[in-house]
Amino acid sequence: MTTIVAVAALLILVASGVHIALALGIIAVGLLNFNYSIPVVLIAQMAWDSIDKYALVCIPFFIFAGNLMSRGNLALVILELVGTVIRWFRGGIALALAISSVFFAAVNGSSVACAVALGPAAVKLLPAEGYSTRFAASVVAVCGTLGLMIPPSLTFILIGSIVGLPITDLFIAGIVPGLFEAALLGVTTLVVSRINGYGGIGHRPDWKGFGQKLPGAAGALLMPVLIIGTIYMGWFTPTEVSALAAAYAMVLVLLVYRTANLAAVWDTARESVMQTVMIYGVLLGSGLLTAVLTRLGIAAELTGMLTAAQVSPFEFLLVVNLCLIVIGMFLDGVSMIVLLAPILFPMASAVGVNPIHFAVIMTALVEVATLTPPVGLNLFVMSRITKLPLHEMVRGVLPFYGARLLALVILNAFPALSLALL
Repeated sequence: MTTIVAVAALLILVASGVHIALALGIIAVGLLNFNYSIPVVLIAQMAWDSIDKYALVCIPFFIFAGNLMSRGNLALVILELVGTVIRWFRGGIALALAISSVFFAAVNGSSVACAVALGPAAVKLLPAEGYSTRFAASVVAVCGTLGLMIPPSLTFILIGSIVGLPITDLFIAGIVPGLFEAALLGVTTLVVSRINGYGGIGHRPDWKGFGQKLPGAAGALLMPVLIIGTIYMGWFTPTEVSALAAAYAMVLVLLVYRTANLAAVWDTARESVMQTVMIYGVLLGSGLLTAVLTRLGIAAELTGMLTAAQVSPFEFLLVVNLCLIVIGMFLDGVSMIVLLAPILFPMASAVGVNPIHFAVIMTALVEVATLTPPVGLNLFVMSRITKLPLHEMVRGVLPFYGARLLALVILNAFPALSLALL
């Protein structure tokens, strides 16, 4: 009965507009203080312990680095570079946009940040070459979700900190699935472009133009190598490389490209701090929620039920995927992870699903949620950038949504994609 009342109260608070972090804190503190008579001082200590982790220091640095790269308008630099060699065929510049999204995914770790970085450049460039604005916005919205899978993924940082998985392993596990998703979305982009007759300028690649633009884009292109390469080689931890990435991004925008001044860097730092505080607030609430779940014994009880019922990994994953697709219609990705990860990961381990593989699956489900109305964040972001109504964005994204679901099925069926580099 206590669980039902707590869940109902939490849903009411969230539905009324209370931020998820505050809603979690109110419910968790109430249960711990009044039901279990835990002193407020100890509750505060429990909350602090949930964010007093060395690995979480990387969050503000990665956010700051990604925001600097976006503010520096480097999306157009990368998009023009890739476009010189592939814009000549049908859908070429749209494919260049999909490829550029992989670059920005490997810089900022957020789907919304990817969409914000690429959106203005895409809306400026693609319609000028015969693509519809809706199609350009849809490609950005869909490919922007790669920021959740390709490291440095903030989703993996949250999952790792909540359930205790090594963030470095999660980053490495996301590389192959992220590239696979990018390839599938690239193929879909070409197919839709050809069906609609979009693009096609010239008769051959402009290698001369590529050579001229490459030196100017080299500084930006090195950022993903710095982040992913050093982590995979074991030279730096995610926290260490996040600080290095932030410093490198400052050098790029201030000295190399000179697309920002010190005042702009300061504004970016303030914006990044606000975003970080929001995430840390959610983590504080999730720490208290985990304490409540432990005392209520919900996770242990559900795990025992699964073990007794001899549920197979296939059956478990099928139910989880269907449920999270529906839940993703009403909750954002951070809320899904915070509320469900403490419950689902013990259950996944109990039925024999590798926790790293399950983290990749959950991240893929969050990617789908960012495209699912009525709360699909990427849809709203691109609707605001392009001034297109939301229903137009939904229509544009629909062909790509099928590709997203296909990728989800394949990632579920083949754990080797997630574990190949580990």
